[in-house]
Amino acid sequence: MYQSILKTYKIMKKLMLLAAVAVFGLSNVNAQEVKFGVKAGVNFASLTGDDADGLDGKTGFHVGGVAVIGISEKFAVQPELVYSSQGAKDTEEGVDVDYNLDYINLPVLAKFTVAEGFSIEAGPQVGFLMSAKVKAEGESFDIKDDLKGIDFGGAIGLGYKMDSGLNFAARYNLGLGNIADFDGGDLKNNVIQLSVGYNF
Repeated sequence: MYQSILKTYKIMKKLMLLAAVAVFGLSNVNAQEVKFGVKAGVNFASLTGDDADGLDGKTGFHVGGVAVIGISEKFAVQPELVYSSQGAKDTEEGVDVDYNLDYINLPVLAKFTVAEGFSIEAGPQVGFLMSAKVKAEGESFDIKDDLKGIDFGGAIGLGYKMDSGLNFAARYNLGLGNIADFDGGDLKNNVIQLSVGYNF
């Protein structure tokens, strides 16, 4: 428990430092270089690890807000706040079983423009578990106590933005931390995301 609290403190400390740096940076850039937007799309989620044997991927969705903080013509910092429906599914003795994990994810990405409209992005991500349930044959069971409340990962992706503000992105979110909170448990989140967004 202590180790979990310590990790949470360290992550929050880093996020606060990053926010402070961003605020300081905003005082030195033009307002046109800070843009806000929204995004939504489909998730292709799965769980990996020793306790994920036999589990299949599942389709979910994500929706959230984006800020693009321009540092230079080719480089920007992109923090996001995203609700993400993740998990996995399985079939046990002919019964479909869904593992539904809902997160609020906070990625902070470095965004590099590599050609007109095209960019690559990468950075860390922290996820906060909002809900965790197993559903089978119309019944639902809460498993939130069996999972850690915070998930640490990394994200890498590609994006394309039109002059109108409409944009498209493909991203891979790789879970780096074990989310199982039971003895000997080993589970990690993995999500491929396809998004459509709009920057105001």
